[in-house]
Amino acid sequence: MRKTGARPEFIRDVQQESFGIIEKPLPWTAKAVANPWLRKVVLLLVLASAWELYATLLNNPFLMPRFSATMQAFYENMANGTLFKRGWVSVRLLLVGYGAGILAAAVLAAFASVSHVGKDFLETLTAMFNPLPAIALLPLAMIWFGLGHGSLVFVLIHSVLWPVALNTHSGFLSVSNTLRMVGRNCGLTSVQLIWQILIPAAFPNILSGLKIGWAFAWRTLIAAELVFGATAGSGGLGWFIYENKNQLEIPNVFAGLFSVILIGLLVENILFRNIEARTIRRWGMQA
Repeated sequence: MRKTGARPEFIRDVQQESFGIIEKPLPWTAKAVANPWLRKVVLLLVLASAWELYATLLNNPFLMPRFSATMQAFYENMANGTLFKRGWVSVRLLLVGYGAGILAAAVLAAFASVSHVGKDFLETLTAMFNPLPAIALLPLAMIWFGLGHGSLVFVLIHSVLWPVALNTHSGFLSVSNTLRMVGRNCGLTSVQLIWQILIPAAFPNILSGLKIGWAFAWRTLIAAELVFGATAGSGGLGWFIYENKNQLEIPNVFAGLFSVILIGLLVENILFRNIEARTIRRWGMQA
């Protein structure tokens, strides 16, 4: 019988397997593609280039001024303060109407959440007035409130009230009965239940309603100023666009339109994005 040597306690010549590269830094191209702000900037540059090329080929500044001419007009009107003053008039009116519309929508949605009569009342009014364009009420508003800013605030409230109230009410209805019963068992009153249970749980719907209400209010205000400004002889960005159209200053018209778009982009990508990041994304309610 062959004797074998004692088994060594340690084996020191073990060949370790190679796993290759475990972690590899992304190239700059992949990082650039993954950056959403850079993608948007590139998209805007492409659109601006297409605009410049089309206007150059068309060669008719009364129909389509070049992008460079529009930017020059935008810079000149910002430098002399015209666009800033007109923009502030529009934004100030928008804040008043938007805030009043949100307040009215909150009252209606709260009433609908605690009462069957309130629910029927809100659903009936929403079905009646939500399809009605706010700008169609401007002639009546001018009769009721005169040629002051009250007419513009009235149509703004109408454009904000119904989408915000409808989305808030839909969000409240989507809250599970379990959460409602938890609130009741904790002894919460109706106001405390709305504030501590319903609003946080339905905030994605509420935020969507606020976005829709903002978009409706902004375009309603500009459209109303095109009419109201022509009547009262003053106004914000809408009147600036109308005034320069009559004077055939087409680059200024496009500069006014560019200002409207720019304000919309700033509100959407700075204000609402920050609210969304600090609320529903932070709470894990949205990816």
